[in-house]
Amino acid sequence: CYYCNHSGFESGHSSQEPSLYTVKAVLILDNDGDRLYAKYYDDTYPTVKEQKAFEKNIFNKTHRTDSEIALLEGLTVVYKSNIDLFFYVIGSSHENELMLMAVLNCLFDSLSQMLRKNVERRALLENMEGLFLAVDEIVDGGVILESDPQQVVHRVALRVLQSAKEQIKWSLLR
Repeated sequence: CYYCNHSGFESGHSSQEPSLYTVKAVLILDNDGDRLYAKYYDDTYPTVKEQKAFEKNIFNKTHRTDSEIALLEGLTVVYKSNIDLFFYVIGSSHENELMLMAVLNCLFDSLSQMLRKNVERRALLENMEGLFLAVDEIVDGGVILESDPQQVVHRVALRVLQSAKEQIKWSLLR
């Protein structure tokens, strides 16, 4: 077969084949390492107990460093901190760090615009609906959908507006 064995492995038998499923999790922790937001896209950590243990481990390994990337428990972790928040995007060990960083930067920049540059714990907790919508616009089921914060903010605003219209409509129909 022309496509087989020319690169050292048969097509279809490599665990590192390109995949659209690049993101395993998106996390936001506070400055104590406690979960403010977590969305896992596969069953690497199937229980909440395992997820929280992973989150504590990741926080302990990253909260005092200035770097932006870590390899932990066989996963690639890109992260950023701001005031009292720690943002994490997690992928597999062979994932492209630049793709993961694009997701991280898009999330942070989208939230920065939505929170009028006030990206800190209290403001985030008051705008969790916007956070949920933003993450859903950026990543769906582990697949990266969008990396442009302007597009994300625009789509979130449209969805919030649509939701408000629905609420008004239902309140008028009562």
